[in-house]
Amino acid sequence: MRSTVVVAGAGMVAQHFVETLVAQGGLEHWRVEVFGEESREPYDRVALTSFFHASSPDELVLGERSLWHTEGVDLHLGSRIVQVDPTAHLVRTSDGGEHHYDKLVLATGSYAAKPPVPGNDMAGCFVYRTIDDVCALRDWVREHERRLDRTVRGAVVGGGLLGLEAAGALHGMGVETTVVEFADRLMPLQVDQAGGQALVRMIEQLGVQVRTSTASKQLLGDDTGVTRMEFADGSGLDVDVVVFATGVRPRDELARQAGLDVHPRGGVLAGEDCATSDPDIVAIGEVACIAGRVWGLVAPGNEMAEVAASRLLGGDATFTGADLSTKLKLLGVDVASFGDAFAKTEHALEVVYSDPLAKVYKKLVLSDDASVLLGGILVGDASDYAALRLGVGRPLGCDPAAWLVPGGAERPGAVDLPDDAKVCSCNNVSAGTIRTAVVDGATDLAAVKKCTRAGTTCGSCIPLVKKILDAQLLSMGVEVSNALCEHFDHSRAELFEIVRASGITTFSELISRYGTGLGCDICRPTVASIFSSLGRGQLLDGENAALQDTNDHFLANMQKDGSYSVVPRVPGGEITPAGLIAIGQIASDFDLYTKITGGQRIDLLGARLEQLPLIWQRLLDAGFECGHAYGKAMRTVKSCVGASWCRYGVQDSTSMAIRLENRYRGVRSPHKLKLGVSGCARECAEAQAKDIGVIATEKGWNLYVCGNGGFTPVHAQLLAEDLDDERLVTLIDRFIIFYIRTADRLQRTAPWLQALPGGLEHLKEVIVDDSLGLAADLEAAMAAHVAGYRDEWADALHDPRKRAMFTSFLNAPGTPDPDLRYLVERGQRRPDGPFPPSAIAAADATAGGESGGEGLVAAGPPAPMAHAQGGMQR
Repeated sequence: MRSTVVVAGAGMVAQHFVETLVAQGGLEHWRVEVFGEESREPYDRVALTSFFHASSPDELVLGERSLWHTEGVDLHLGSRIVQVDPTAHLVRTSDGGEHHYDKLVLATGSYAAKPPVPGNDMAGCFVYRTIDDVCALRDWVREHERRLDRTVRGAVVGGGLLGLEAAGALHGMGVETTVVEFADRLMPLQVDQAGGQALVRMIEQLGVQVRTSTASKQLLGDDTGVTRMEFADGSGLDVDVVVFATGVRPRDELARQAGLDVHPRGGVLAGEDCATSDPDIVAIGEVACIAGRVWGLVAPGNEMAEVAASRLLGGDATFTGADLSTKLKLLGVDVASFGDAFAKTEHALEVVYSDPLAKVYKKLVLSDDASVLLGGILVGDASDYAALRLGVGRPLGCDPAAWLVPGGAERPGAVDLPDDAKVCSCNNVSAGTIRTAVVDGATDLAAVKKCTRAGTTCGSCIPLVKKILDAQLLSMGVEVSNALCEHFDHSRAELFEIVRASGITTFSELISRYGTGLGCDICRPTVASIFSSLGRGQLLDGENAALQDTNDHFLANMQKDGSYSVVPRVPGGEITPAGLIAIGQIASDFDLYTKITGGQRIDLLGARLEQLPLIWQRLLDAGFECGHAYGKAMRTVKSCVGASWCRYGVQDSTSMAIRLENRYRGVRSPHKLKLGVSGCARECAEAQAKDIGVIATEKGWNLYVCGNGGFTPVHAQLLAEDLDDERLVTLIDRFIIFYIRTADRLQRTAPWLQALPGGLEHLKEVIVDDSLGLAADLEAAMAAHVAGYRDEWADALHDPRKRAMFTSFLNAPGTPDPDLRYLVERGQRRPDGPFPPSAIAAADATAGGESGGEGLVAAGPPAPMAHAQGGMQR
């Protein structure tokens, strides 16, 4: 009979405890009952701010959701443990339940503390701890945006990690934000005085005001909520919302009620085995006080979880401390701190590099002979954080300038890391563990992440994990190939240059000269995309027609029932009443389901294959053109109304969006491209969630690149500031062509940038500074595309051979597919009957597709019949 372990709390550390116990075979001996007061499964609090860019809270859920459906694991949501009876080994829950335990794990975490400032409980005052907190904050700001005839004003009390995260959230919502910090600098626990000053400069340049050495005296308000903050120095600040981020306190009330030993300043006293004063109760995470301190980061919490799981299974693991290094991107600024960052070691040396113009501050702390790395601080550029953190306590191995000064001497690489170097501190994964996983058969990054969990929490170690993986494969004599597939020994980027330089226009010529065999569903669509990017013939010309993905083959997205969708281009989302009427009439005549897309266009769904030419002829006659919603191409440029209508707009975002969409329409790329243009910092067009984002400033435009939504949302990064119209277009021209030439197959801009040697700084050098001398060539390539643009559907309709391809049955042209059945819902028809998920669509999602937006295009051979399974649009 199995014993029962009850877990009080369902946060990140609790999830890691259960996951570890299950992975180690613990369910043979234990049944697990987890109780959490929130209504959601354990989610990633480290990434809480990304909730504002997520389509739903589910995107933050940790690990595999199947964990909570495993036999022997029960997760009780919305059920908080309110009492512990150590004598009877019972816990009582908020819903009146009573549960027996053999072992109890306290993983209740902490709560957000509010300073004792009068008025801190009035409406409009928030903390920043849970998804519910950020939802309430977001709703309050939105309500005030609707009610007030001005910009919402906000303040964040606390300039630490959490405070700057909250400030970033407010700023991202268009709130006029001020950070108020009692200490003399921001992030006083992580960065020194000089680093704090550099951080203030960078953050204020982004539009967030900072007040350090400032104590809050009281909050004032009226019947609507908070209206003003007053400070101890007599000054004040008008506000509509206040977020308190002044730290957290252990939630140790259960331990106190149960009579366990508690530290005078809070936290359940526990030993290195995580056991409390009651041997049947253990404490892990932020509620535990071990070695005289509470450990407030996820990495030590996860290590405690592993110790607790080991002890339950008869092991002897101990918690002897943890890496307290931190790395975050706060308001778009990289900040990292590791080791002895404040040089407290006797006779330690500090080597500092500071460049205010480049917005960089770096400091390394070294032993007195400058040979051993003790710690450091990185502000503005933390690209070397992972490697430097691993080097703490070890010989530096090179001149410190190699790590600090751009273009410094060569530095040690991943191959030099010892096996005991901890690569992933969040999940306690060493370099040796990663190497062992590779030896045991994990030969790609996804496999390494799955079997070691390295890089699955905060993700900052992923580039280093990839380097260790590649180095280990090379050491085993395994070639680390970047070949596109078994038929070509070249990468996509190399094939692109071959086609560009050689003038080849057919797949058969390319594979006969540079490949082997007949090709496959990897190389054939990839080469087709390269031909399209270089303007080597229309998609359905000659051999090209046989190379295309299913959706490209018919210039439309196949839906789950075998019908197709039609998406005409609506540049910038601007459409005339006549255009709306025309689309409405066409939809009515062909009985099509209509829906506004996330890209500000109108999607017409339910078209049969033989109807596509008829529908598109009507659309072209009405002045519309192909929207490329089916292709790996430039999709849409989303925009707000901007200065032409909005009282907050500072530039004409609609006109710019239309200009960009008309310029880049038809651009074929390794993956889809989405653009956004916002007329002010309120960001209504969500430009920073796009591959290319443009945000208006008083002086012009800020250009952001390499963001995306989908399975793995990524915030776009600032490439250039305060650009005039022509400079903006020039830099976008260069960026798009450079991406098309160098990216891998099905690689979106965000992972492309992550894999790009030198990252964002190298991209700036190439695109903005023209460090490689490519600018003229890149601009000429885009100019050639613009000059040679032809509408794909117009071409298809004027070619009888191409038009004849659009038939459901080759032996009965014009015959409707009898298997297409529909029912009426909310006044429109939708497919009737259950349809199995498309295996091809699922495979494409794995290869690089994503849900959301305007299309998930599956790879597959072109199919002449509508019954063929293909991609589906979501």
